[in-house]
Formats: sequence, C-alpha cells, structure tokens
Amino acid sequence: MTTSPPPPPPAEQQQQEEDEVLVPHQELPNGTQPMEVVPAEPAATVENQQIEDPPISRFTWTIENLSRVSTKKLYSEVFIVGGYKWRILIFPRGNNVEFLSMYLDVADSGVLPYGWTRYAQFSLSVVNQIHNKFTIRKETQHQFSARESDWGFTSFMPLGELYNPSRGYLVNDTCIVEAEVAVCKVVDYWSYDSKKETGYVGLKNQGATCYMNSLLQTLYHIPYFRKAVYHMPTTENDMPSGSIPLALQSLFYKLQYNDSSVSTKELTKSFGWDMHDSFMQHDVQELNRVLSEKLEDKMKGTVVEGTIQQLFEGHHMNYIECINVDFKSTRKESFYDLQLDVKGCQDVYASFDKYVEVERLEGDNKYHAEQHGLQDAKKGVLFIDFPPVLQLQLKRFEYDFMRDTMVKINDRYEFPLQLDLDRDNGKYLSPDADRNVRNLYTLHSVLVHSGGVHGGHYYAFIRPTLSDQWFKFEDERVTKEDAKKALEEQYGGEEELPQTNPGLNNTPFKFTKYSNAYMLVYIRESDKDKIICNVDEKDIAEHLRIRLEKDREEKERRKKEKAEAHLYTIIKVARDDDLKAQIGKDIYFDLVDHDKVPSFRIQKQMTFTQFKEEVAKEFGIPTQFQRFWLWAKRQNHTYRPNRPLSPQDEAHSLKELVNKAHNAELKLFLEVELGLDLKPLPLPEKTRDDIFLFFKLYDPEKEELRYVGRLFVKASGRPQDILPKLRMLAGFSQDDDIELFEEIKFEPNVMCEYIDNRLLFRSCQLEDGDIICFQKSPKPDSADRYRFPDVPSFLVYIRNRQVVHFRSLEKPKEDDFCLEMSKIFTYDEVVEKVAQKLGVDDPSKIRLTSHNCYSQQPKPQPIKYRGVERLLDMLIHYNQTSDILYYEVLDIPLPELQALKTLKVTYHHATKDEVSVHSIRLPKNSTVGDVLNDIKSKVELSHPNAELRLLEVFYHKIYKVFAPSEKIENINDQYWTLRAEEVPEEEKNLGPFDRLIHVYHFTKDTQNQTQVQNFGEPFFMVIREDETLSSIKERIQKKLKVPDEDFSKWKFAYISLGRPDYFEDSDIVATKFQRNMYGAWEQYLGLEHPDTAPRKAHTVNQNRHSFERPVKIYN
Repeated sequence: MTTSPPPPPPAEQQQQEEDEVLVPHQELPNGTQPMEVVPAEPAATVENQQIEDPPISRFTWTIENLSRVSTKKLYSEVFIVGGYKWRILIFPRGNNVEFLSMYLDVADSGVLPYGWTRYAQFSLSVVNQIHNKFTIRKETQHQFSARESDWGFTSFMPLGELYNPSRGYLVNDTCIVEAEVAVCKVVDYWSYDSKKETGYVGLKNQGATCYMNSLLQTLYHIPYFRKAVYHMPTTENDMPSGSIPLALQSLFYKLQYNDSSVSTKELTKSFGWDMHDSFMQHDVQELNRVLSEKLEDKMKGTVVEGTIQQLFEGHHMNYIECINVDFKSTRKESFYDLQLDVKGCQDVYASFDKYVEVERLEGDNKYHAEQHGLQDAKKGVLFIDFPPVLQLQLKRFEYDFMRDTMVKINDRYEFPLQLDLDRDNGKYLSPDADRNVRNLYTLHSVLVHSGGVHGGHYYAFIRPTLSDQWFKFEDERVTKEDAKKALEEQYGGEEELPQTNPGLNNTPFKFTKYSNAYMLVYIRESDKDKIICNVDEKDIAEHLRIRLEKDREEKERRKKEKAEAHLYTIIKVARDDDLKAQIGKDIYFDLVDHDKVPSFRIQKQMTFTQFKEEVAKEFGIPTQFQRFWLWAKRQNHTYRPNRPLSPQDEAHSLKELVNKAHNAELKLFLEVELGLDLKPLPLPEKTRDDIFLFFKLYDPEKEELRYVGRLFVKASGRPQDILPKLRMLAGFSQDDDIELFEEIKFEPNVMCEYIDNRLLFRSCQLEDGDIICFQKSPKPDSADRYRFPDVPSFLVYIRNRQVVHFRSLEKPKEDDFCLEMSKIFTYDEVVEKVAQKLGVDDPSKIRLTSHNCYSQQPKPQPIKYRGVERLLDMLIHYNQTSDILYYEVLDIPLPELQALKTLKVTYHHATKDEVSVHSIRLPKNSTVGDVLNDIKSKVELSHPNAELRLLEVFYHKIYKVFAPSEKIENINDQYWTLRAEEVPEEEKNLGPFDRLIHVYHFTKDTQNQTQVQNFGEPFFMVIREDETLSSIKERIQKKLKVPDEDFSKWKFAYISLGRPDYFEDSDIVATKFQRNMYGAWEQYLGLEHPDTAPRKAHTVNQNRHSFERPVKIYN
C-alpha cells in the first residue's frame, strides 16, 4: 500500500464568504485531474476494491446561453445514481486556468452523516454537436467523502476550443454536457469476511509463500485429489510438523471447515523448511513437481497408491522416422505437466502446434539409423494420451543467451475456456492413441504471476465446481470475479489507455501488462463428474477429525482467554523443587527461570486466602504451612525473593497485590519446611534479625554447580556458625574446610566475592534473597588439577562460554567442526585452539573471517592479525551475535601476508590462444612494474625482450592502463579484472597521425534494439590516418583467427556513448576517433556478431527465476 500527502481542499470548501474557489494554476494536459490538481486515485487499493461491475446511468445537461453566464461556477440539476444524489459542476471560464473545468459533485454532501463515503467510476463529456466522433470524453474514479466531495478535471478542454462555434461544441450558444456514473460496491478488507462472502477461506502468507498458496488452493479445489489426501494413512501419534500427509490433511480440513484464513506453517515445517525457505520465492511448477513426487512416494503401499498418476499423468511418443528407408525409432515418455512456449505463439493451440512440429534432420544434421547409416529423417512428438487433469505450464520465463540473463515474456497469450485437443482430426495424437477418448477440456484454474523476473506476486483464479462463477484466491483474501478478469485480463500483452480526446489524432498510450497467466489447469469433460466429486466428513479419518476438533476447541479456548484476560491474573509459584531441577542445568545464575515453574490462572477478584486453597490442592501443602515471598528485581539486574507476604497482604484481593507489584503477572516463592518424613512442619517465625539465604554447591572436579537448600541466619551471627549445616547439606565430612562466595551479579560481568567466615553476616552486607556459593577449600595443586578451581572462575567461564561453529572459507555453507570457547578468549587463544584442532604447527598461519548475520555469508574482509581483542568482537555483527567463524590455513604467517599485497592477474599470451591466472604477492609499496616483472618470471613470452602492460577491465571494456610507476597498494582486484599482456611492436612505433583505439565486441540488446551489450575480450588496435575499414577488417580477422564464413557476417561500427554508427568497407575509420593516446572507453570500434563463447551452466528448468535456489522438500 502506498501513501501520499493529502490533496488541497476540494472546490466546494468556501473561502470565507466568497462564492468561488481559488486553485493554483497547474495543468496536466490530457490527463485525469481532480479538482484539487492531484493525480486521480487508482480504481482499487489493498483496503478497498470494487467487487462487481455496477450498472451505469447517464445524465445529459443542456446549458443554454453559456457565453452569457457570469458566475464563476455553474451546477446542473440533481440526478440520482445508485440511490445517491449527484450533480455536475463546471467553471465556464476555467478554475484559474484557460480551460473548461468540470467535476462530478455529491449534491447533498453537507447533510450526510459523519464518516460517509461512496465510490464511483464516471466519465464526463462535452458533446460535439456537428460530428459526434469528436466528442471529448474523460473518465476516472474516486472515493468520495466529506473531505473530497467533488472530483474531476481542472483542464478538461481549452476555452478557445469550447467557445469557437465552428468547432461544434457550442452551437446556438448551447453546450451539451453528459455524465455517465456507476456507483460501485466496495470491499473494506479490514472487515471483509471471505467465508461469508464466497464460502471459501484463504491461506496466510509466511513472507514469500504466495506461489505455494496459489498451488495449494488449486490442488485443494480438485476434490478427487483432496479425497485421496484424506485417505492417506496417518495415525494419532503422528505430528503434522513431521508428517507431510498429516500436515496436508490438516491444511485441507481447515480450508474446508474453518471460518478464517489458514496458516501453512505446519506444512512447510513438514517439508523441513526453515524461516529462510519461507522468505525465498520459488517457482510454482517446480514446487508442483517436487510435491507431486513426494506425495506419490508417500502414497505407495496405501489404498490411494497411483492417485497422482491417475489424475495428472499423460504420455507422449518421441519419434524419428527416416524419409528414404523404412526405419522408425520411438520412445514413450510420461509427463505430469506440459511446458508450452509463449514466445512466438498466439494461444494454447499455437503452442501445441509448435510442440508437435516436425523437425527435419538433413544435411550436416542427418540421423544415424541402425544398419542404414546417415539418413534424412523427421523428428517429432505426438501424444499417446492426455490425463484427466491437464496442467499446462506457460513458459513466461526464459533464458536470454544474448543478454546472459533470465527475462519474463509478457506477450499476449490467449487460452480458451474449452480446449479441444482432438481438433483437426486429432493432429496432436499418435497412431497408438485411443480415439474413443474425447479430449475436450474445460478450464478449472488460472495461476497468475504479477511482476518481473526478479520477483513478484502469485494468485489464482479458480472455478471450484466448474460453474460460471470464478473466485480469486489471493493469500488470505477470496473474492468473486467474472470470467473476463480470470481469462482476458490474464492474457498479458499490452493495454491501451482510453483516449481522452478521440478524433484529434493523438497517439494512444500503451503499457505492458506485467500480470499474466503462468499455469493453467484443465479438467477433461468426460471425467469431471468423477474429479469434481463430493468430499465430506466420512472421507476424513476419525483421529484426524478428533485431533483437529481439539485444535479448534483449544483455539476457541485461547480466544476466550484472551477476551477475558483483563479479569484474570497469572501467578507463578517457584519452590525448592524448581530450584533443584534448574540450577546447574537450565540456569547457573540467580535462582529460577519463572517460565518453567507452575503457574495459576486466577480471577483477580479472588482473595489471597482463596488462592492458597488452590495451591494446597495442587501441591498437597495445607495453607497453614505455606509462606509466600515476593520477588523483586534489584538495581544490579538480579531477581531475588525480597520479602514475605504479611497477614495484611494476604487479606487483600489478588488485584490489589498485582497492582502493588506493578506487573501483569505475580511471581512468588513458596517457602515450606519439611521434616525427615517429608511432611510439612510449622514455619519458623521470621524476625528482623533473620536473613533468608540460598545456597549453591560447587564441585571443581565435576565442574558442577547445584542447589542444596536455604537457611535463615542471624544478622548478628558469623558464617563460621553455619558451616556444620552446610557440610551436612553438601554431604561433606565435618573435618572438611569450606570456602564461601557471594554471587552478587552477572550482568554485564560476573561479580562473585569471597566471604570472610569470621565477619558478621551484617558486615558482609547480606540480605534476604542473597545467594552463597560454597565449595571445599582448594588445595595448593588445585590450579593445576582443575580448569576452574574455584567458584568465581567457574562462573566467569559459564557466563562467557560459547560454542563456535567453524567453516572452511572455501565451503562457507558447511560446518567443519565446533569448539567450546570463552567469549573473552584473546585473539591468540582463539587461533591457537583452531590450529590445535587442525593440526597446524604455527597458529599465525590461521586467518579467520567473521560471519554476516544478514546475508548468511562470510564478511568480505578477513580479520587482521590481532585486529580484534576478544572472541566476542569476532562474533558481533552490528547488534547481533553470531556463532560462526570461517577459517583459512595460509602458506605463510598472517603478519607477513598482511605486509604484502595480493593481486589476481589474468595473463593473455601474445601468439597463442592461452589465458592463465596468477596470484601475485608483493610488498605493499611495490609498483605495477614490479608486478609485471614477477609475471615475466612465471609466463612464456613471445620473445625474451617482450614488454608487458597491466590493464583494468570491467564489463568487457578497458578502463585503464596502469603506469609502471603506480603503487599497487590501492589497486582493487575484487570488482575489476586485472589483465596483463605484451605490448605489440606496432604500438611502440606510433606515427604522428596514427591512432590507438579501443576495439570491443558487442551485440544488440534483444529487448531494446537501440542498446548494445558488450561481451568477450576487449583489445587495443593501431589504425593509420588513411586506413579504410576493409584494411582494418583483414588485420582484425588475422588477429582473432575467425573463419571466413563467420567473419563475413560481422558488422563494424563506431560507437560513442552506446550508440552504433555503422561503417562501410570504404570508410576511413580514423576520421571518427579523437586524438588521444588510449581514448575514452565510451568511444570505440565495435565488432557486432553473436556471442558464441561457452556460457556458464544454467538450470535445465528455464522457467525458474534466476535468483532462486532449487525447491527442496526434505522429509
């Protein structure tokens, strides 16, 4: 949806008491103009779209004595269309312009209720009373409202044209104005209900899954296919996210019975797709094939085995038949869909004609027939049988070899509502075809692609029951549409905007329609009763109905909970059992993860005493043995029990407690004292001198931290007083020495301090909710025996540990190995660990590259030697932290390499057709001359004294010749190609009138013949002052070694700024070129010929967009 600034006020808003409106003079000739001089609104937006063609009413207004009208503006009588009052408004002398200004006005806008709107398509005309064909008519559409109650054309027609009696618009001082108005019903998609309006529901788009949604809707609306999916065996133990059949059954069930749009997430999860796949747009045909193959495989051995073949499989025969001898070779092949050419074909029949077109094999292309040798032959394809459901893939996307890119074919291509493949006496059928089968098909669905080769939007027009009513399925929205929109408007091609001034010989404006049919589904007439069958609940497995009914009930329950959420509060209750279960496993810092403790959904009006009864039922702890503590977030970002609830607190309602806690949820710790028999005991009274402490035990040998309990201690007491209890909690001997540490915080860094046993607890600044970690006192050799000999070192490790996935830079998609490290590891520690893992003796030969979290690729520049301090710095990308690093093993230490400049140089041999690539590594202060000397030592020269030069080549043009003295430090070989070559002798001895020019290969752009496309290797050439093209051509042919037959087809042109000016053989070429040594790269001698060089491999499926990776269903 686009937004635009609000237009100026409409004409009918009065300025103070003046009976006129002043609009700035601004003219948009021959264009639709509202009164406010802003572009007209489009006919349909995302929020509001016309859903049916309304009846049109015409009003004629005859204006007499027009030239004598003295008022600024003039209104017609009121007329009624669509139950609404309208009138025409004109400015006979123009609305501050030298044009007649004319608008459609809502006659009763001043008395309509607040917020009124109405949408109308309309045209306004000034009738030519002499020659009706010169009548001036302009049309537009608008959403009328109180703010914009009139709309039309400020510059409708020139006043000189109107008031000239000979022109025919004003006869006997009478002017005839007509308005055609259609008031349209509008869909408000914020409140639109697809199910209510159409009986069908849409599919939610996960990001870029509209292509999948259009295919799934098409398959769903083939009832025989849906029935087969329902009959695929699944069990109640299957999970939709892990079972394609169950996920598809679930999706189809919801499409059939839901009242609102359906999510496809379960299905894509069953495909094994992640979020990246959901945001990658693919090709409908490819997904159709992959899904069909997967379902065909899943149906094997079941009652529905063979359904895919029965519905979609047809067969054709490839044949080669010799003309002069009796020999014929045939091969039968099956197909699930047919790819039809769009380019060069007017319609589907033309594509089928092309499909079965006979190819002659003769001349150099003769067929080698067994026992007959090379023979003239005919080669072609004929159809043995067509399937009941015929899927036609239209080749809207093709690879353009001239441009080396994919292009979309938007040509007009027609397809019929009924398709007769028996036409012309069955010319598409093979001799083996069963002529008793009538191959007459009716159109079921049209899948549309709107956009270009690099992406777009997919939707589908479907006739679910093959009635006259079409439906448009566009993601979540389903609307009724007429046949014209489903067929004619999806043919593609060009559309001509209606002329605003017919008869004035102005050229009509045409534009390409980028929305067009991409896939067609036809159903054979003789099979339609079988395929368009009834599918009801008895076709759906009972376990699936029960499961989905439970899902629906759960959804309703959540919806009800959401609606009633303001009446309830959530209370999360943590106990000792939760601390024991989580500390040392799920968490190490603080005491508990509140998302993993029991929660209660309680009405806010309930008293706390009533809540305690609920807790007693749940945990079996009588209310008199319960004491609850409130949690509080401290300034250091830790979260601890803060104070117990008093009897006064417990007398309040839960609503009051929640309000006091300033939180939507209430978090509590339940304190319960248990005896040796594990039965609850009366709670000790808490005095002001009591401190409520929690204890964790650390074992350095096992590197284990666990929760062992809690104690009340006296603020006036000392830690040494509780050591016997701690030994007992830990299972230590009473002779074991113990060290205590206070866990203070862990954000942003760990703070864990030693506690002196001899100090008072009060002096240690301990308070309720504090955590003490303790361990056996470390022995002198503990630092050598254990990685983390004490609590602080272990907590620092836990806080900073990071598992890093290392990938070879050469294989950036595959994890090679993982290492557990600390985020505070230094650069040296990281590369040392990697070198150790790889068995590399010298860690300085390891070079690392960080990961780009957005592109999911290595960053362009590697990490410099000691260029970052810590591992964490290597992993951070903007505000995200990655766990991936890429590595290389260098042949020299990185510090040495960084002192060098590495350039990739392509060397072209002077006399042989040989190209070699060299990696030149030199000190950064080296020159281009040093590079050339290094290359000389590595390549074969045409003679020992050959002189080399270095060129910068980009997109098949030479942009620079480097001076030998130029420093190499700033030369960039990442985007440009560096080419080294010998300097020809003729260039060393240039005469005073010789020219050294650029010579490039080119071909015409297939889409735009005025543009050229360069290709191949550019080169320099010396031309003499009086040299003709004929002479230069001989030298070029000799240099490039082009055969006579091919060279005779080449054309030669002077090209400046991309525009070719072709030479004749007798032309003096030098006259075109300016006198400068190497010339500008935009002025060159162009060699026009086809690009026959080998291309990079392209996908077999040329109907796929160039930017995609293949569709895969992994499960």
